[in-house]
Amino acid sequence: MVYFRRSGGMGTKKIVGVGLLVLGVVALDLATKWWALQRLSDGSSFEVLGGLVPITLTFNRGAAFGLTIGNDPRWFFIPMTLIAIAFLLVLIRQSGPMERGRPEAAALVLGGAIGNLYDRIRWDRGVVDFIGPIDLGFMDWPIFNIADISITCGAILLAVSFFKEDARNRRGYQSKVTEEGKLDSATGP
Repeated sequence: MVYFRRSGGMGTKKIVGVGLLVLGVVALDLATKWWALQRLSDGSSFEVLGGLVPITLTFNRGAAFGLTIGNDPRWFFIPMTLIAIAFLLVLIRQSGPMERGRPEAAALVLGGAIGNLYDRIRWDRGVVDFIGPIDLGFMDWPIFNIADISITCGAILLAVSFFKEDARNRRGYQSKVTEEGKLDSATGP
């Protein structure tokens, strides 16, 4: 599997579209976090969608699902996020025309990563989360934010993109082997 190769790159329209997607995710994430801080800082909460989704302000100093490392994990998560951002920028830059959807998927992850990074840099309280917890009947789904939604959706779409590329490469390899086998048998002794 080759995931990093220069294959023609993206056109200007695609670059602008991906950039706008990143900016849109960051703007929506920061705006909703600002709203949550203004509306819920007094400890209040409420429910939407007929009580299905609670809106509750909390600060997550750890990673997804509240996973944490030590007393001040932001000094671990900030450099890790910067490395992930660099990886995503390379992935976006090297996406070629055959990788449909990959730049957009990476842009969703990138926008979410930047949104959560902003919170980690601006204070030690943690990332602002406010959607949830959602009662699934057998467990409470942890509280999250727009950046988390974007990261999750983008990561799933990236996985699908890599899977499709791998399947395409395997089909190409198999057809090449078949063609070579036909050639070998036709030119055999």
